[in-house]
Amino acid sequence: MSLKFYGGVNEIGGNKILVDNSRYSNSANENNSSIFLDFGMSFSKAGDYFSEFLQPRKLNGIMDFVELGLLPKIKGIYREDYLKHCGLESYKKPSVDGVLLSHAHMDHCAYIHHLREDIPIFMRKESEIILSVLEETGKSSFGEIMNLKNSFHYVPKKRGEGYKKLTGKEAKVERNIVTIKPYSPFDINGFKVTSIPVDHSLPGSSAYFLENDDEAIVYSGDIRFHGRNKSFSDKFVSKSYKFNPTIMLCEGTRINENSKGNEEDIETKAISLIKDHKDIVIVNYPIRDLDRLITFYNVAKATDRILAINSKQAFMLKLLEEDNGIENDKYPKLDDSNIIVYFPRKKQGLISGEHYVCFDGDWKTLDSCDLELKSDYDIWEREFLEGDNLINYTDLREEPQKYIFRCDFFELNQLIDIKPKNGLYIHSATEPFNEEMEIDFQRVKNWLSHFNLPIHSMHVSGHGSGEEILNMIREINPEKLYPIHTEHVESFDILRDDGIDVIEPNLSL
Repeated sequence: MSLKFYGGVNEIGGNKILVDNSRYSNSANENNSSIFLDFGMSFSKAGDYFSEFLQPRKLNGIMDFVELGLLPKIKGIYREDYLKHCGLESYKKPSVDGVLLSHAHMDHCAYIHHLREDIPIFMRKESEIILSVLEETGKSSFGEIMNLKNSFHYVPKKRGEGYKKLTGKEAKVERNIVTIKPYSPFDINGFKVTSIPVDHSLPGSSAYFLENDDEAIVYSGDIRFHGRNKSFSDKFVSKSYKFNPTIMLCEGTRINENSKGNEEDIETKAISLIKDHKDIVIVNYPIRDLDRLITFYNVAKATDRILAINSKQAFMLKLLEEDNGIENDKYPKLDDSNIIVYFPRKKQGLISGEHYVCFDGDWKTLDSCDLELKSDYDIWEREFLEGDNLINYTDLREEPQKYIFRCDFFELNQLIDIKPKNGLYIHSATEPFNEEMEIDFQRVKNWLSHFNLPIHSMHVSGHGSGEEILNMIREINPEKLYPIHTEHVESFDILRDDGIDVIEPNLSL
């Protein structure tokens, strides 16, 4: 048994950890097995080389990533189209038995895009839904996590001579996505694996138990004890102790920080701030953080307001609501009177009837011409246009006191249409922690200053505090501990006094 760390070492995120039971990399012994724990993007390392306007080149397959150390040099795991395009060898069978995905944050899953489609990706149903929404609604060049689209492929034209580029549905290849159920063990080539739910800042977050004849491994994923699902993390600790692990891989994002409140604190603080406010309230929280959505949905009910969300978050709620295999009663339903879908102007900007298009020299509004509004919107969001539970900027402008408007960084231009006069802004997302985020946050401040919107910060982390993490490890009491997903490995050294062998992982090359 060996552990090979290709990310998550002395950094927050980028987890790519290979649990390898193969003595020889080219062995034909079918009992040999290897499993990746997550396959995520390192934001810090990627940020050393790339920015918004300087991106890896898709035309170079995986080679830009490998050249800069963002992807490991491992044979038999990468997609054939990227390898063949660069004149590299591909293999008939994958060299790993699967990827265990802890949750749907990009620092844990983004680089699945580069993996071959026949490698099984194991995940909870909630993660499937979140990643499907992001893939359907996103525009990223490297966002093929649930499905793969063959690149650099040409096929004969249906009419005439020559070839055409393979695109659309014809290029789509389904990945081997395996839905797993919590607390239900399954086998991966000699490993007994169990998904254990934990509290984190998005649904479907999971820790894992891995067990064979030699080792019993606990992988924490990302975990906290102050969210709406604290009981998940408490149960994880209890089960981990009984599992009697020889090895624990534990995140330490906030290992050197103290506790800073919980979701209920945000709810109480926001209600107090909003209850006597007579104008619009604008809030920014992460689109995948449905615990935070519940928080501001509760705030909306308590202050007699309506929470206005965008179509992406509505799409996510719709899929969660439709899946009977998920405990979805805790999420707001889209027909609830305290939640509504906000539609911005797109393309020709016809949603409000205030703008015109030219028909043979005659300028007309949408109401007086035969142009369909839905043509301005993507296919996945058009069904929301057919319902009654939607608003646009004119509603927020005319009755601002009725709404809490969720507005993230990429939607700030909506303020030009809404024209808030005496509003307030709640920042309920992580504070900037690098230079690029500082620059973006300064832009946010510029927008808010322009519209005279005072800013109020209300946020709690998706990660446990140092005290919570250390107490968790002491209670689980593994023989060996590998600190990951942290910039402060030294803060774990105190656990040696408890008889735990703390091992600082080394980055594999």
